[in-house]
Amino acid sequence: MNIKKLGRLVWPYLIWLFVLVLIPLLMMLVLSFFETRGLNFDNAVFTMNHWFQDLRDPSVLKALENSFTFAGTTVIIVFLIGYPMAYILAHSSFANKMIILMLTIIPMWSNSLLRNNALRNLLSDASLVNDLLSRIGLSFIWNVKGTETGIIVALVLTYLPFMILPIYTVLEKMDKNLIEASMDLGASPVRTFFKVTFPLSIKGVVTGVIMVFLPSFSGFAVPYILGDGKFVLVGTIIEKSYNYNINFVSTLSILLVVVIFFMIFFVSKVDKEGESFL
Repeated sequence: MNIKKLGRLVWPYLIWLFVLVLIPLLMMLVLSFFETRGLNFDNAVFTMNHWFQDLRDPSVLKALENSFTFAGTTVIIVFLIGYPMAYILAHSSFANKMIILMLTIIPMWSNSLLRNNALRNLLSDASLVNDLLSRIGLSFIWNVKGTETGIIVALVLTYLPFMILPIYTVLEKMDKNLIEASMDLGASPVRTFFKVTFPLSIKGVVTGVIMVFLPSFSGFAVPYILGDGKFVLVGTIIEKSYNYNINFVSTLSILLVVVIFFMIFFVSKVDKEGESFL
């Protein structure tokens, strides 16, 4: 088939992308600079207040602080857990590594609402854990529902696969001869890891950090369900405000889109081959 004719097959996808992605983004961008009654532009007034005034509201600044705190803490914990798991799996002699990867991914297949409610029950004082502890005579009560700890635990359990998979992919593709050469030259296993293995896996680490940070930063389901609505994040403000203040919601959404594009651009510079996504 002619290459030019084959290239025409991309047009339906470009049209679909334009209708469902670019047009909504442009609409949100326009709404962020106007004061309207919903999507009705009759008597619309141009304003910059949503960018220079509303974003400096104390409640919004607190939501941004909470979002950065939860997302940053989640990224650190997930990295400390996910990197060793990916490293051990990539360097193990286990024949069916896909089984372990599948066990890691399977929780992501369940409905997020059901999964979060299950975690909510598991982390409450009436959970199975506390029941087992009471049966063996321990008085310790595991109850972190409605606390910052509960939210962090849920975020870590939810997004841990997003850190493991890209790091494992990069480590699995790494040339093992480089590690052997480092060892042959007298480097210790620890020095080999920090001088060879970790620098070569940094693309997967960056990808994992972004894939964990973005949903942790912008999501609202986990903080709302596990935090009992006590903690306000950016996603919470968007979820609660879109019915009566779509203009400010559009401003926050555009701000998140800018952050996402910046991080994608950063990844493209670190991982030009895109191998950590494969």
